[in-house]
Amino acid sequence: MKIQTTKRSFSRVTPLGLLTSLLVVAWVWYVPAESERAWAATGGDAVTMWNANAGVAATEACLAPLDNPLHESRIYAMMHVAIHDALNAIDRRSRPYAFDAQAEASASPEAAVAAAARAVLVALIAQLPLELDTQACIDAGVASVEAAYTAALAAIPAGAAKAQGIVVGRAAAAAILDLRAEDGAVGPFLNFACPKDTDPGEYQCTPGTPFIVFEEWNNVIPFVLHHSAQFRPGPPYAVDRQKYTADFNEVKSLGGDDVTTPSARNADETEIALFWWESSPLKWNRIARTVSADRGLTLWENARLFGLLNLALADGYIAMVDSKNHYNYWRPVTAIQTGDTDGNPETVGDPTWTPLRPTPPNQDYASGHAIEGGAGAEVLKQFFGTDEVSFRDCSASLPAGSTCSDATPVFRSYTSFSQAAVENAHSRIFIGFHFRKSVEEGTEYGRQIGKRASNLYLRPVH
Repeated sequence: MKIQTTKRSFSRVTPLGLLTSLLVVAWVWYVPAESERAWAATGGDAVTMWNANAGVAATEACLAPLDNPLHESRIYAMMHVAIHDALNAIDRRSRPYAFDAQAEASASPEAAVAAAARAVLVALIAQLPLELDTQACIDAGVASVEAAYTAALAAIPAGAAKAQGIVVGRAAAAAILDLRAEDGAVGPFLNFACPKDTDPGEYQCTPGTPFIVFEEWNNVIPFVLHHSAQFRPGPPYAVDRQKYTADFNEVKSLGGDDVTTPSARNADETEIALFWWESSPLKWNRIARTVSADRGLTLWENARLFGLLNLALADGYIAMVDSKNHYNYWRPVTAIQTGDTDGNPETVGDPTWTPLRPTPPNQDYASGHAIEGGAGAEVLKQFFGTDEVSFRDCSASLPAGSTCSDATPVFRSYTSFSQAAVENAHSRIFIGFHFRKSVEEGTEYGRQIGKRASNLYLRPVH
């Protein structure tokens, strides 16, 4: 079905600067953090508001919208587990994840949500590795959370209910922080030993980034999977296969920057590439807030929805790194620039080929963005009992003047969750980051993770 798209003339805007954090160089768009709070669904409750607050904090902490979605996903998952478990301690409606207790029924749910969210966010943002971040970013992220917490508590009447809610929220946060205290989310996160003398098809460090990032993330204990390789897909195409040649020619034709490298990509495909470029956790949580508001979900329903969504998204990145490490497959930018020496006579190389945006510094297969899209879409489908749900969304990674935080943001509209997941996957071809095999397998990979999370965790008690 045709996607409804807000029409606009596309103009390319390069990132406004480089954020240098120790030895890391990451491309960053300047996006006011307040955009996530501004885009919180109208009429939202404490759960959706704290979901939006977490997006603000992640942006202030320099994780979102582009830099570090892996830590971002872990933070969101743990925060929403704490929120879910705190509410269920007050009124048990679904099975807890980490905190199984009974609180006073009179405890304020809003205070419990605020206290649970604040305790997890402050603890995890403060722990962000300086290998990847700066202290100034960390401090800004914490300050954002504290300001939101102060405002949230000020809106709750003083009294025993408020005090009881704070106690249960803090206890739920402590439970998930304790459970995940030694989950393997420790560095080193950068490997500067770039591969040498590789064979065709094997990963080489991408241009401009003399390191591989997040190789150790496959050692993080999953939230819902048995292990990080549980749904690992089969191998990518060998470079002498006809299907590989087709994928090579597709991304070569469509994924160029249209400056150094001509591109056959049209204006709508360029918009798709940049629209989905932003952090997947930021994107899919915003989508969930929109659909939640449209469907009028209750506080407890939102606690379960956002808990499931973020458990699946967090495991998507753990599974992604396992697959990338296992297959160690090269990125299109390497494949195309060295295409004349890959042993495949059907691939024509272009040593100056440049993707629309700088390629991330890790392997191609499978696409993490596609995994996240598959997982997010599947959780939403399972939760609402149908894939056929219409919604629209904006983006934090479009050029200035058309982002969520601007006066006239660009929206794209969808008639199903799977339609959005497919467009998300194709965006990584249009931006020049992945082969089609990587995004198609990645989307299915994510669907398996989303289905497992939805079917086995936070199940309703009735």
